[in-house]
Amino acid sequence: MADHYSISPIVKWVGGKRQLLPEIMPLINKKCSTYVEPFVGGGAVFFELQPKKAIINDYNSELVNVYTVVRDHSEELIEELEKHNRYNNGEYFYMIRALDRSEAYDTMSDTEKAARIIYLNKTCYNGLYRVNSAGQFNSPYGKYKNPNIVNEDSIRAMSRYLQSNKITIRQGDYKEVLKGLRRGAFVYLDPPYMPISLSSSFTGYTENGFSYAQQVTLKEECDKLRKKGISFLQSNSDCPEIRDLYREYEIRTVQAKRRINSKGNKRGEINEVLIYYVSERK
Repeated sequence: MADHYSISPIVKWVGGKRQLLPEIMPLINKKCSTYVEPFVGGGAVFFELQPKKAIINDYNSELVNVYTVVRDHSEELIEELEKHNRYNNGEYFYMIRALDRSEAYDTMSDTEKAARIIYLNKTCYNGLYRVNSAGQFNSPYGKYKNPNIVNEDSIRAMSRYLQSNKITIRQGDYKEVLKGLRRGAFVYLDPPYMPISLSSSFTGYTENGFSYAQQVTLKEECDKLRKKGISFLQSNSDCPEIRDLYREYEIRTVQAKRRINSKGNKRGEINEVLIYYVSERK
Protein backbone atom coordinates (compact mmCIF):
# COMPACT_ATOMS: atom_id res chain seq x y z
CA MET A 1 0.00 0.00 0.00
CA ALA A 2 1.29 3.47 -0.90
CA ASP A 3 2.39 5.79 1.88
CA HIS A 4 -0.34 8.01 3.22
CA TYR A 5 0.96 11.01 5.08
CA SER A 6 -0.77 12.66 8.01
CA ILE A 7 -1.33 16.09 6.49
CA SER A 8 -3.64 18.86 7.60
CA PRO A 9 -3.88 22.07 5.54
CA ILE A 10 -1.33 24.60 6.77
CA VAL A 11 -3.37 27.64 5.75
CA LYS A 12 -7.02 28.48 6.39
CA TRP A 13 -8.68 29.48 3.13
CA VAL A 14 -12.03 30.91 2.17
CA GLY A 15 -14.36 28.05 1.26
CA GLY A 16 -12.12 25.32 2.70
CA LYS A 17 -13.47 21.80 2.15
CA ARG A 18 -12.34 19.77 5.16
CA GLN A 19 -15.85 19.52 6.58
CA LEU A 20 -17.27 18.31 3.24
CA LEU A 21 -14.71 15.57 2.64
CA PRO A 22 -17.24 12.77 3.48
CA GLU A 23 -19.47 14.02 0.63
CA ILE A 24 -16.70 14.90 -1.83
CA MET A 25 -14.31 11.95 -1.63
CA PRO A 26 -16.77 9.24 -2.83
CA LEU A 27 -17.32 11.24 -6.03
CA ILE A 28 -13.62 11.32 -6.97
CA ASN A 29 -12.14 8.63 -9.19
CA LYS A 30 -9.26 7.38 -7.02
CA LYS A 31 -7.89 5.37 -9.97
CA CYS A 32 -7.52 8.36 -12.31
CA SER A 33 -4.28 8.69 -14.28
CA THR A 34 -3.79 12.32 -13.21
CA TYR A 35 -5.65 14.25 -10.53
CA VAL A 36 -6.08 17.93 -11.45
CA GLU A 37 -7.13 20.72 -9.08
CA PRO A 38 -7.08 24.15 -10.81
CA PHE A 39 -8.27 26.13 -7.73
CA VAL A 40 -6.34 24.33 -5.00
CA GLY A 41 -6.77 26.90 -2.20
CA GLY A 42 -6.07 25.30 1.19
CA GLY A 43 -5.84 21.89 -0.49
CA ALA A 44 -8.11 19.92 1.86
CA VAL A 45 -9.32 17.55 -0.87
CA PHE A 46 -5.91 17.21 -2.51
CA PHE A 47 -4.07 16.42 0.72
CA GLU A 48 -6.77 13.97 1.79
CA LEU A 49 -6.60 12.13 -1.54
CA GLN A 50 -2.80 12.29 -1.87
CA PRO A 51 -2.65 11.15 -5.51
CA LYS A 52 0.61 9.77 -6.92
CA LYS A 53 0.37 12.04 -9.97
CA ALA A 54 -1.33 15.43 -9.91
CA ILE A 55 -1.40 18.99 -11.18
CA ILE A 56 -2.38 21.65 -8.68
CA ASN A 57 -2.82 25.32 -9.51
CA ASP A 58 -4.01 28.55 -8.00
CA TYR A 59 -4.24 32.10 -9.30
CA ASN A 60 -2.94 33.40 -5.98
CA SER A 61 0.84 33.61 -6.38
CA GLU A 62 1.42 33.97 -2.63
CA LEU A 63 -0.36 30.68 -1.97
CA VAL A 64 1.44 28.84 -4.76
CA ASN A 65 4.74 30.11 -3.36
CA VAL A 66 3.80 28.61 0.03
CA TYR A 67 3.40 25.13 -1.49
CA THR A 68 6.60 25.43 -3.52
CA VAL A 69 8.58 26.49 -0.45
CA VAL A 70 7.03 23.73 1.67
CA ARG A 71 8.18 21.22 -0.94
CA ASP A 72 11.69 22.60 -1.47
CA HIS A 73 12.69 24.42 1.74
CA SER A 74 10.60 23.02 4.59
CA GLU A 75 13.25 23.32 7.34
CA GLU A 76 14.10 26.93 6.44
CA LEU A 77 10.38 27.71 6.44
CA ILE A 78 9.97 26.23 9.92
CA GLU A 79 12.88 28.37 11.16
CA GLU A 80 11.24 31.52 9.80
CA LEU A 81 7.90 30.60 11.36
CA GLU A 82 9.58 30.05 14.72
CA LYS A 83 10.86 33.65 14.53
CA HIS A 84 7.33 34.93 13.87
CA ASN A 85 6.03 32.82 16.73
CA ARG A 86 8.54 34.34 19.16
CA TYR A 87 7.69 37.92 18.29
CA ASN A 88 3.95 37.56 17.70
CA ASN A 89 1.82 40.42 19.01
CA GLY A 90 -0.39 43.11 17.50
CA GLU A 91 2.40 45.56 16.77
CA TYR A 92 4.55 42.88 15.17
CA PHE A 93 1.61 41.61 13.10
CA TYR A 94 0.99 45.02 11.53
CA MET A 95 4.70 45.48 10.84
CA ILE A 96 4.81 42.16 8.97
CA ARG A 97 1.50 42.88 7.23
CA ALA A 98 2.86 46.21 5.95
CA LEU A 99 5.83 44.62 4.19
CA ASP A 100 3.94 44.22 0.89
CA ARG A 101 3.47 47.98 0.85
CA SER A 102 7.22 48.67 0.91
CA GLU A 103 10.27 48.16 -1.28
CA ALA A 104 11.58 45.72 1.34
CA TYR A 105 9.10 43.14 0.05
CA ASP A 106 11.00 42.82 -3.24
CA THR A 107 14.17 41.87 -1.37
CA MET A 108 12.52 39.07 0.63
CA SER A 109 13.29 35.46 -0.28
CA ASP A 110 10.54 33.08 -1.35
CA THR A 111 10.89 31.34 2.02
CA GLU A 112 10.47 34.61 3.91
CA LYS A 113 7.39 35.47 1.82
CA ALA A 114 5.86 32.04 2.46
CA ALA A 115 6.47 32.32 6.21
CA ARG A 116 4.92 35.79 6.20
CA ILE A 117 1.71 34.55 4.55
CA ILE A 118 1.39 31.54 6.87
CA TYR A 119 2.00 33.76 9.91
CA LEU A 120 -0.55 36.37 8.82
CA ASN A 121 -3.04 33.64 7.93
CA LYS A 122 -2.73 32.00 11.37
CA THR A 123 -2.94 35.25 13.34
CA CYS A 124 -5.31 37.51 11.36
CA TYR A 125 -8.93 37.99 12.38
CA ASN A 126 -11.01 34.87 11.71
CA GLY A 127 -8.35 33.43 9.42
CA LEU A 128 -9.69 35.57 6.60
CA TYR A 129 -7.20 35.93 3.75
CA ARG A 130 -8.19 39.25 2.23
CA VAL A 131 -6.45 41.71 -0.05
CA ASN A 132 -7.34 45.24 -1.15
CA SER A 133 -7.61 46.49 -4.73
CA ALA A 134 -3.82 46.82 -4.87
CA GLY A 135 -3.39 43.16 -3.88
CA GLN A 136 -2.12 44.01 -0.39
CA PHE A 137 -3.06 41.88 2.63
CA ASN A 138 -5.49 43.88 4.77
CA SER A 139 -7.11 41.58 7.36
CA PRO A 140 -6.74 42.89 10.96
CA TYR A 141 -4.98 41.16 13.85
CA GLY A 142 -6.93 38.32 15.46
CA LYS A 143 -5.69 38.46 19.08
CA TYR A 144 -5.60 34.67 19.47
CA LYS A 145 -4.03 33.28 22.64
CA ASN A 146 -2.20 30.30 21.12
CA PRO A 147 -2.27 30.36 17.31
CA ASN A 148 -0.65 27.31 15.68
CA ILE A 149 1.95 29.31 13.77
CA VAL A 150 4.64 26.61 13.55
CA ASN A 151 2.80 23.51 12.36
CA GLU A 152 6.06 21.66 11.79
CA ASP A 153 4.68 18.11 11.69
CA SER A 154 2.24 18.96 8.91
CA ILE A 155 4.82 21.04 7.01
CA ARG A 156 7.31 18.15 7.05
CA ALA A 157 4.68 15.58 6.07
CA MET A 158 3.45 17.83 3.26
CA SER A 159 7.02 18.34 2.05
CA ARG A 160 7.71 14.58 2.00
CA TYR A 161 4.49 13.90 0.10
CA LEU A 162 5.14 16.61 -2.53
CA GLN A 163 8.72 15.39 -3.03
CA SER A 164 7.86 11.70 -3.20
CA ASN A 165 5.20 11.92 -5.92
CA LYS A 166 4.76 13.43 -9.37
CA ILE A 167 3.09 16.67 -8.28
CA THR A 168 3.21 19.65 -10.62
CA ILE A 169 2.58 22.98 -8.88
CA ARG A 170 1.41 25.77 -11.16
CA GLN A 171 0.30 29.39 -10.80
CA GLY A 172 -2.04 31.15 -13.19
CA ASP A 173 -5.28 30.93 -15.12
CA TYR A 174 -7.17 27.70 -14.41
CA LYS A 175 -8.04 27.37 -18.12
CA GLU A 176 -4.37 26.82 -18.95
CA VAL A 177 -4.28 23.86 -16.57
CA LEU A 178 -7.24 22.24 -18.32
CA LYS A 179 -5.61 22.40 -21.75
CA GLY A 180 -4.18 19.17 -23.05
CA LEU A 181 -5.69 16.89 -20.40
CA ARG A 182 -6.26 13.35 -21.56
CA ARG A 183 -8.97 10.81 -20.94
CA GLY A 184 -8.34 9.14 -17.62
CA ALA A 185 -7.64 12.39 -15.79
CA PHE A 186 -9.99 13.61 -13.07
CA VAL A 187 -10.62 17.30 -12.38
CA TYR A 188 -11.88 18.76 -9.11
CA LEU A 189 -12.96 22.38 -9.46
CA ASP A 190 -13.45 24.58 -6.41
CA PRO A 191 -13.76 28.08 -7.91
CA PRO A 192 -14.65 31.29 -6.09
CA TYR A 193 -18.36 30.77 -5.53
CA MET A 194 -21.24 32.52 -7.20
CA PRO A 195 -22.44 35.07 -4.57
CA ILE A 196 -25.84 34.12 -3.14
CA SER A 197 -26.58 37.76 -2.28
CA LEU A 198 -25.20 41.18 -3.09
CA SER A 199 -23.77 41.41 0.41
CA SER A 200 -21.72 38.25 -0.06
CA SER A 201 -19.99 39.22 -3.29
CA PHE A 202 -16.64 39.58 -1.50
CA THR A 203 -14.54 36.56 -2.43
CA GLY A 204 -11.23 37.16 -0.69
CA TYR A 205 -9.74 34.82 -3.29
CA THR A 206 -7.99 37.37 -5.46
CA GLU A 207 -8.31 41.10 -5.74
CA ASN A 208 -10.19 40.57 -9.03
CA GLY A 209 -13.14 38.55 -7.79
CA PHE A 210 -14.99 36.04 -10.00
CA SER A 211 -17.95 37.40 -11.96
CA TYR A 212 -21.05 35.68 -13.36
CA ALA A 213 -19.46 35.92 -16.81
CA GLN A 214 -16.51 33.95 -15.45
CA GLN A 215 -18.91 31.37 -14.02
CA VAL A 216 -20.34 30.98 -17.52
CA THR A 217 -16.83 30.54 -18.93
CA LEU A 218 -16.13 27.91 -16.29
CA LYS A 219 -19.26 26.02 -17.32
CA GLU A 220 -18.03 26.08 -20.93
CA GLU A 221 -14.72 24.62 -19.75
CA CYS A 222 -16.66 21.84 -18.02
CA ASP A 223 -18.47 21.16 -21.29
CA LYS A 224 -15.08 20.77 -23.00
CA LEU A 225 -14.03 18.24 -20.36
CA ARG A 226 -17.21 16.26 -20.95
CA LYS A 227 -16.59 16.22 -24.73
CA LYS A 228 -13.13 14.80 -24.06
CA GLY A 229 -14.58 12.14 -21.78
CA ILE A 230 -12.84 13.58 -18.71
CA SER A 231 -14.72 13.17 -15.43
CA PHE A 232 -14.98 16.17 -13.13
CA LEU A 233 -16.49 17.36 -9.88
CA GLN A 234 -17.22 20.98 -9.01
CA SER A 235 -18.21 22.72 -5.77
CA ASN A 236 -20.25 25.91 -5.92
CA SER A 237 -22.97 27.86 -4.14
CA ASP A 238 -26.56 26.65 -4.23
CA CYS A 239 -28.28 29.40 -6.17
CA PRO A 240 -30.63 29.58 -9.18
CA GLU A 241 -27.91 30.88 -11.51
CA ILE A 242 -25.61 27.92 -10.87
CA ARG A 243 -28.42 25.35 -10.97
CA ASP A 244 -29.58 26.76 -14.30
CA LEU A 245 -26.08 26.83 -15.78
CA TYR A 246 -25.47 23.17 -14.90
CA ARG A 247 -29.00 21.85 -15.41
CA GLU A 248 -27.74 19.10 -17.76
CA TYR A 249 -25.33 17.75 -15.13
CA GLU A 250 -25.77 15.75 -11.95
CA ILE A 251 -26.20 18.09 -8.97
CA ARG A 252 -26.08 17.07 -5.31
CA THR A 253 -26.96 19.43 -2.45
CA VAL A 254 -24.71 19.44 0.62
CA GLN A 255 -24.69 21.47 3.80
CA ALA A 256 -21.57 23.37 4.78
CA LYS A 257 -20.73 25.42 7.83
CA ARG A 258 -19.18 28.69 6.85
CA ARG A 259 -16.71 29.53 9.61
CA ILE A 260 -14.69 32.09 7.70
CA ASN A 261 -16.70 35.24 7.14
CA SER A 262 -16.09 38.84 8.07
CA LYS A 263 -19.58 39.04 9.63
CA GLY A 264 -20.45 36.72 12.51
CA ASN A 265 -24.11 36.50 11.55
CA LYS A 266 -23.12 35.16 8.11
CA ARG A 267 -21.42 32.12 9.63
CA GLY A 268 -23.46 28.96 9.96
CA GLU A 269 -24.97 26.18 7.86
CA ILE A 270 -25.55 26.97 4.22
CA ASN A 271 -26.45 24.88 1.19
CA GLU A 272 -23.80 24.26 -1.43
CA VAL A 273 -23.86 22.07 -4.54
CA LEU A 274 -21.62 19.38 -5.94
CA ILE A 275 -21.85 19.24 -9.73
CA TYR A 276 -20.37 16.20 -11.41
CA TYR A 277 -19.88 14.29 -14.62
CA VAL A 278 -18.68 10.70 -14.71
CA SER A 279 -17.25 9.58 -18.02
CA GLU A 280 -18.43 6.21 -19.27
CA ARG A 281 -15.35 5.89 -21.45
CA LYS A 282 -12.59 3.62 -20.25
